[in-house]
Amino acid sequence: MTAESPELPLAAAFPDADRAQWQRLVEGVLRKSGVTEATGPAAEDVLSTDLQDGIRIRPLYTAEDGTAALGHPGFPPFVRAGRPEGTTVAGWDVRQRQVHTDPQRANEAILADLENGVTSLWLTVGGGGVPVAGLEQALRGVYLDLAAVALDAGADFAAAAEELLRLYAASGAPLREAAGCLGADPLGLLARTGDDAKLRLQLESAARMAARCTADAPGVRALAVDALPYHEAGGSAAEELGTSLATGVAYLRQLTGAGLGIDDACRQLEFRYAATADQFLTIAKLRAARRLWARVAEVCGASPAASAQRQHAVTSTVMMTRRDPWVNMLRTTVAGLSAGVGGADAVTVLPFDAALGLPDAFARRIARNTQSVLLDESHLSKVIDPAGGSWYVESLTEELAGAAWAWFQEIERAGGQAAALRSGMIADRLAATWERRTEDLAHRREPVTGVSEFPHLAEPPVHREPAPKPIGWGSPRTKSGGGLPRVRRDDAYERLRSRSDAHLAAHDARPKVFLAALGPVATHTARVAFAANLFQAGGIETVQEPAAVDAESVAEAFARSGARIACLCASDAVYGEQAVAVAAALKSAGALRVHLAGKPGERRDEFAAAGVDSFVFTGCDAVEVLSSAMDVMEVA
Repeated sequence: MTAESPELPLAAAFPDADRAQWQRLVEGVLRKSGVTEATGPAAEDVLSTDLQDGIRIRPLYTAEDGTAALGHPGFPPFVRAGRPEGTTVAGWDVRQRQVHTDPQRANEAILADLENGVTSLWLTVGGGGVPVAGLEQALRGVYLDLAAVALDAGADFAAAAEELLRLYAASGAPLREAAGCLGADPLGLLARTGDDAKLRLQLESAARMAARCTADAPGVRALAVDALPYHEAGGSAAEELGTSLATGVAYLRQLTGAGLGIDDACRQLEFRYAATADQFLTIAKLRAARRLWARVAEVCGASPAASAQRQHAVTSTVMMTRRDPWVNMLRTTVAGLSAGVGGADAVTVLPFDAALGLPDAFARRIARNTQSVLLDESHLSKVIDPAGGSWYVESLTEELAGAAWAWFQEIERAGGQAAALRSGMIADRLAATWERRTEDLAHRREPVTGVSEFPHLAEPPVHREPAPKPIGWGSPRTKSGGGLPRVRRDDAYERLRSRSDAHLAAHDARPKVFLAALGPVATHTARVAFAANLFQAGGIETVQEPAAVDAESVAEAFARSGARIACLCASDAVYGEQAVAVAAALKSAGALRVHLAGKPGERRDEFAAAGVDSFVFTGCDAVEVLSSAMDVMEVA
C-alpha cells in the first residue's frame, strides 16, 4: 500500500488463485503418494468425507458455495443467534446437572456449584433422583430469584413442578421474576420408557402447567423438548433435530388446543440437544435447529418475537468412555466450546467420570471450570456467532437443516411424534443408523481415543459410587416401539475389556498375543505398533522379543512369551521371504491362532496353507478379530 493508493489491499499484489489451480496441486500430491491418478473434481472427491444423513464434507469451501440469506442475530431465521445481543452481555447460562438421590448430599453439591461459577441448576427429581419431598432440603440456601432451576422429573413432573412453584412462592421473591424450566416432556418419557398408558393425561397436565406459567411466571417454561433420548439411542444429528421438531409441533398443538395463543405456546418450550466432540457438526446442528424452529413457528402463525428457540446443550453421553475416562475432559471441552460457538442459551458440561457412577467433587469442579475458562479466559461469549460466515459451517448448516426437515416431514406423515414412537418407526430408524455407526466403530473408521486407539492396559481403573439408574433405564422394548435403548461408542470394546478383566481375575494375567517381529527394525516397526494398538484395544496384552525372530528362533520365543496366539509383523517384502516358514513354526509350537499384520494380497492362499488364520490391517473388523481371539483363548 502506498500513499498514492491508500485503498489498495495487500492481497492485490498477489495473483488470484482459483479452484482448478488448487485441484492440480491436489492431483500432484495424490500421484506422489500412490493413492490415485484422479484429476480435477475426482481428485477432490478422494479427500471428501461422508457423514451420516447423506452429508459429504468436502476438503475445500469457497464463496462459490454460496448459502441462503442468514438474517441478523435475534431476528428470523435466528441462524446467527436467538437474541440480538447473543450471549455477549452475561455469557451463556452455565447449568450443572445434579443426580444425587440424598437431599443433603445434593444440597452440598448444589451450593458448591453455585459458589464456583454455576448460574443455573438441572435437577433429577423423583424416580432416579432427589425425592419430590426432598426438593426443599436440596434447594436450601439457594436464592431462587438468582439461580434458575430446570427439572428432570420423568413421570413425576407434575408433583415436582408444584413443589418447585411452592418453593418459589415461599422464597418471597416475585413469582413473575422466577426463571427455569419445569421439564414436562411426556413424549420424551414415552421414548424413554415405551409406556403410553398415561400419555393423554400427561399432555393435559403439561398444558395446565404451561397456562399457569404464562399467567403467573412468564420466565418459567413448562415443557422441555428433550432430543437426548434420540441421540442416546444412536440417532444422527438430523434425526435428533427432526424428532425435536415433531415433538415441539405436538406440544404446540396440545397447548393451543388447551387455549394458549401460539406466541405463548412457543414461549413455553425449551429445547435440549446433545453437544459432541465433532465441533463443526455441533455448531451447525444448533444453528440449524434455530432456523428450523423459526420456520415451524412462522407456519404456525407465531410472531417473530416468539419464534426464537430457547436451547439447552448437554455434552453427549454417547461419546463418554468408561476406560481412560480422563480423555473425557478433552471431549467435553470441545463439546462445550462447540455449544457456546453454536449459540446455545444454556450449556451443561457433564463430569468426565459421569459414565462410571456418581461424579466426585474433583470431576464436578473440572466440569464447572471448563466453562469458566471458555467464558472468562477465552472470552468465547463476547462474539456473536463466531462461526458465521464460514463457507464450511454455513454449507453444513444448510445441508443438515435439509436432512432434518425431510425426517420431520416423514414423522408428520406417519401421524406425528407419538404415533411414530408407538409404531416403532423412530426406533427402527435410529437402530439402523446406530448399526451403520457400529460398523464404523468396529472397523475403527471412527476411532475412540483411549479405547479403540491408544489404549493403556496398565492404567488403574477408576471407581465411583453407583449412580441412580436414569429414567427409563432397563425398560423392556415393547412391540409398540418405545423404550429406546441407550448406547455408547465404547460398548463393543468395553465388553472385550471386561472379558480381559475376568481373565486377569481368574488367571492373574491378561490374555496375551506374541508379536513376531521379522526382519530389520525399520521394516517391522510400523506394523508392530499397529498390531499392539489393535490387540490392546481388546484388552489383549502384547509381548515382543527385544530382537527380531525368524523360523529357527520363533518357537522358543513364543514359548517364553506365555501367549497362546501370535501375530506376524514385517514389511510385505519380508513376508515374502519368511512368513510361510515362521507361521508354520508357530503352529508347530502350539499357537492356537496366527495373525498377519497387513493385507494378504496375492499370497493369501499360500500364507493360509502355512498356518496364517487371519489378516489384520487398517479398516479390518477389529471387534470381530478381537472377539474371535478371546474366544480361542477362553476355550483353551
